[in-house]
Amino acid sequence: MIDLAHCSKWYGVVIGLNDVTLSVGPGVTGLLGPNGAGKSTMMKLVTGLMRASQGDVKVLGEHVYGNRDVLRRIGYCPEHEGVYTELTALEFVTAMARISGYHAAAARKRAEEALERLDLTSAMHRRLGGFSKGMRQRTKLAQALVHDPDVLFLDEPLTGTDPIARAQIQALLEELGRAGKTILVSSHVLHEVERLTQEIVLIYRGRVLAEGNIYKIRELIDHHPHRVRVDCDRPHELAGALMTAGLAVRVEVSAASAAPGRMIIETLTPDTAYDSIPAFALDRGIHITELSSPDNNLEAVFRYLTERVAGARTTALEDA
Repeated sequence: MIDLAHCSKWYGVVIGLNDVTLSVGPGVTGLLGPNGAGKSTMMKLVTGLMRASQGDVKVLGEHVYGNRDVLRRIGYCPEHEGVYTELTALEFVTAMARISGYHAAAARKRAEEALERLDLTSAMHRRLGGFSKGMRQRTKLAQALVHDPDVLFLDEPLTGTDPIARAQIQALLEELGRAGKTILVSSHVLHEVERLTQEIVLIYRGRVLAEGNIYKIRELIDHHPHRVRVDCDRPHELAGALMTAGLAVRVEVSAASAAPGRMIIETLTPDTAYDSIPAFALDRGIHITELSSPDNNLEAVFRYLTERVAGARTTALEDA
């Protein structure tokens, strides 16, 4: 549905995107990276707002730049605001539907339905200038959905939303993904995307570091020490057993009064460790109150991959 082939974009001597080849299919895919990584540049390329400096950008099998047939099948929620503050939410979303080709009555009906999906029915007749940032964000999402696009591009869509609105938006995107829509969601907040999808693209300094299922990407770092946190009543005894069995290469037992009985183990065999820790504790009558992994999340994956890239750059410079 979305294909980039050896795609680059530069602004004078500044490289926004560097030789990216990427394919994204139906469902929700998270585009992750820190601010300045190239996410917004990629979004502007796949929505046809900019032309690539080199390479091909296709959406729905066709080149997207200047292609009206493709553009009318795309919905876009930009990161930065550009709403008309003198219009009401209903007037704004209706105008966007009219631009998409719907006649007046149909455009108004679709706008009302889109605003209702974003829980803005009671506020649709208020001017956008009086909306909070979160409400304006939901209005922008409504206009991206109003024409029932096949592909949705959402650039930091949860910015400024409160927890309730955030949960509603996440549920809506999951529903659209299950319905077969192709949705690319950019964010620098890793846990937000982790709640939305398991399919991710990690981008850093204009390059794609990794793409695919988060659990497959997670395997990239499993040959490095993996941390597991255990809260129990006899941490020293459990730590000794794990070290003796060769399941831990390092153990740190907390001395803090706020976390008595907490230890962090580092293991090279996380799957085996997860299975063995409860069994070891049960055999010894040790009571475990919590077992978790600080590394089993996107933050750890991204930290490792970016550090690996930074290390490679440093080595290259030293060799030079």
